[in-house]
Amino acid sequence: MVPEAEVKDVLDELQRLRARVPLLTGALAASTDGLVVAQDTPGVEAEGVAALTAAALGVSIRMSDATGRGGFRELLIRGENGYIATYAAGRSAVLTLLAEDRINVGRLHLEGRRAGARIGEVVDAAQDHAERPVPSQRPQQSGTLPRRGTTPDPT
Repeated sequence: MVPEAEVKDVLDELQRLRARVPLLTGALAASTDGLVVAQDTPGVEAEGVAALTAAALGVSIRMSDATGRGGFRELLIRGENGYIATYAAGRSAVLTLLAEDRINVGRLHLEGRRAGARIGEVVDAAQDHAERPVPSQRPQQSGTLPRRGTTPDPT
């Protein structure tokens, strides 16, 4: 999972994004397996949206592969009352945005892609740091060595 300091950075990015794009009604960063990293989604169950995002991501990746379109970048869904947009955010996270129907879709994409890239950098760096092996330390020996010419005490 993502350490607390990085979660705060991701949440700050989500809040800045919502401030820049007034018709954005929610923003959620999640792992590709559907776990919430950070969310600013008033009135929406974030865990459910993260799980559904992971399911949609799986289908989108398979469709991209099957049609030769390359790796997943984004998904846009338009409903009667607005948009749901999901953007790749690094190697192991996604950004899902909820927007009103009146939003400028070009602006949504522009801001979503930028925020996804920034969130991806934060999450990827945190994972890289967590996966680094800790340098092994040589165990310290306790006690003293036996004097030359004597045998160590077996007890």
